[in-house]
Amino acid sequence: LPTAFLDFLSNNGVDPSVYLPRYIRLKPGIPEIESEIGCKLEPVLWLPGFFSIPQQAQIASSEAYRKGKIYGMDAASGAAVVALDISPGEHVLDLCAAPGAKLCMLADLLGRSGTLTGIDIAKHRLAACRTMLQKYGLEDCCRLLVADGTSVFLLPLKYGEWTSRRTRKERRDARKAEPELIFYGKCSGIVGLRKASLGYDKVLVDAECTHDGSIKHICKFEQWGWDTLERRLLDVERINSITHLQLQLLRNGFRLLKTGGTLVYSTCSLTTAQNEDVLEQFLSKNPDAELQEIESAKHWPCKSGHIQFTLRFDPLTSKTSGLFIARIVKL
Repeated sequence: LPTAFLDFLSNNGVDPSVYLPRYIRLKPGIPEIESEIGCKLEPVLWLPGFFSIPQQAQIASSEAYRKGKIYGMDAASGAAVVALDISPGEHVLDLCAAPGAKLCMLADLLGRSGTLTGIDIAKHRLAACRTMLQKYGLEDCCRLLVADGTSVFLLPLKYGEWTSRRTRKERRDARKAEPELIFYGKCSGIVGLRKASLGYDKVLVDAECTHDGSIKHICKFEQWGWDTLERRLLDVERINSITHLQLQLLRNGFRLLKTGGTLVYSTCSLTTAQNEDVLEQFLSKNPDAELQEIESAKHWPCKSGHIQFTLRFDPLTSKTSGLFIARIVKL
């Protein structure tokens, strides 16, 4: 590893030699499939439905993977979804939906009685989400829209009916951010909501970040060239741009949340600047936002963040990729 990145890891208390297991998630109702993937599945005791597998296991070529019986998904990512405490029948927004693993887990938890809206600014990445939903048979209650998550105004209404519910100023401000619908499940619209209840029950803002907490991502620089790491990951100007983006995503996700609803903010960065600092800026301008303890996390192998009720997964403590999680309720 280059010296610049070793210094970065040292500053954040991460041992570069740490060993990370891989994780998969079994689709609910599917029996044990060890014989299909040719390795032992070790249950993740603190996260039901997740299993760790050996690094050398070849999932993509297995029959179980091709038939949509298993998902490749880090356990920390699963924890971010669990932190939302999804209930069937709720209306959920995934504001940064690609590449789609969390979106599929949300759809599974909702069942067929709720709705799920997935938004991403990159059309090709959102198309990959559509492929995943269809592969796992989760598309009926989901709609996918290409839009800028920092400014899109899309309430959980049937597509085509939501524009009439906005004020003149809201319509004018949103024209430049009109979403492009690329997929609409047959049960993904909502009608008959009272104006006072408009907004999503749950919002996930798994924000774009430097991905420095993901060992899998860092390993990609072996192909990209280690000389590009400083420009892609450690450049101060880039980090400043990303933290601004994260704050804007968090603000807009909260705007789309209904009163009494819950938002989870997460990143796979280990840095304070992209996590606690962004959260503090947001909370200082939103008195109706309150951090909430994540009840399901009492037995999770993670540390407390630098702000009460926030959580940090890291390779050394959790044996997962790095992940920051904060749960916010709208008063």
